[in-house]
Amino acid sequence: MALNIIDLIKGQLGSALISQAASQLGESESGVSKAISGLLPAVVGGLANNADQPGVIDSITGAASSGILGNLLGASSGNSLISTVLSAIFGDKAGGLVNAVSTFSGVSNSSSHSLLNLVTGATLGSLGKYVADNHLDASGISSLLQEQKGIVSSLLPAGLTLASLGLGNWGSVATPDAEKVLLTSDDQTKVEVTRGGTSTTNVETNDYNTDGGSIWKWLLPLLLLGLAGWFLWTQFNKPTTDSTTTTSDTTTEVIQDTAVANAPTAATTTAKSPTEIDLNGIKLKGNAGGMEESMIAFLKSDGYKNASDDAVLKDKWYNFDNVNFKMGSSTELEPGSQEQIDNLVAILKAYPEVKIKIGGYTDKTGDEAVNLKISQSRAEFIKAALVKAGVGAQVSEAEGYGSKMATVPASASDAERAKDRKMAVRFTK
Repeated sequence: MALNIIDLIKGQLGSALISQAASQLGESESGVSKAISGLLPAVVGGLANNADQPGVIDSITGAASSGILGNLLGASSGNSLISTVLSAIFGDKAGGLVNAVSTFSGVSNSSSHSLLNLVTGATLGSLGKYVADNHLDASGISSLLQEQKGIVSSLLPAGLTLASLGLGNWGSVATPDAEKVLLTSDDQTKVEVTRGGTSTTNVETNDYNTDGGSIWKWLLPLLLLGLAGWFLWTQFNKPTTDSTTTTSDTTTEVIQDTAVANAPTAATTTAKSPTEIDLNGIKLKGNAGGMEESMIAFLKSDGYKNASDDAVLKDKWYNFDNVNFKMGSSTELEPGSQEQIDNLVAILKAYPEVKIKIGGYTDKTGDEAVNLKISQSRAEFIKAALVKAGVGAQVSEAEGYGSKMATVPASASDAERAKDRKMAVRFTK
């Protein structure tokens, strides 16, 4: 399955970054979200359309060591890599793109320009890391980019087309269920609906003049804006995380934009309701019904003590619900993740006779060999953290299962596949 670069990048452009960008630019979060939803496919499409340009290839390979992902808001302004790429892929059309996205999203032109730099930085950084991790040469990078041409147009939000952004129709390849709206002259509108790559409807409406102008000049944009609002509401209000996370959105090191997936029969809930959890008089901060509370309840019930062997315990997994890996990484955690690892350490120290196993899981997208590798690496990372905290003797094993236990089809949405991307822990004998 070809890598969807946009899926790879989305983890860098989550709600936290959107909120920060909105505050910094003085714009609404909804406006910033709308702008990003139009800019991201345009940037990826521009790269795909210029996949053989040396400047594009060099900027991607150079981004791997630039540290741009570590400070997207600060590093995107005046960055030479970003400037080089934007000049290479858009040339003198960049201004038109900025204006079109500004009009579409309701943000100012200057904010639209800043967000274009931001999106380009996130794209270069994500691609640079992927290229470095997978040792791709110039030919491999070019092939990877060209594979994106078939999906770019279909990923633009309703109300935007490459043509409306002033970018023509590069990358416009018919895909199943893709729907395109083409605006023609002032006196007629041509609607072309494409299903499975075959044009099934081609309707032209006559001119209905009102005071010398066409009614479609204002009616069709209103309809498109309505569709755009619905699309963005569903896309940017999904229960996904900002980066690779053990409970929802945003990946394997290569494909997925959230964390390693959840175990076969999860014992915890994904709902997050912060609470204080009693650990034999010690107060832990966790989620009601979450990993810590469920594990402690099991131990207090003597469930572990009464389990005769490992077979009794092997199907009872507890999902991490607050440990978030940075997008594309198996060695870096998002801020706040350490607290749940510390909670697990406290539980193990309170019950020194207990042993556990760490499991990592991915969804069905991407290469299975890579999925196994990243899930194994993340499981071993958790184990190493426990060893460092002095409870390593209680960790019997760390194992990555890749997508072996995944149940959601690879063709499902990212939000639907999130249930298969989790880390988990179970007791062992």
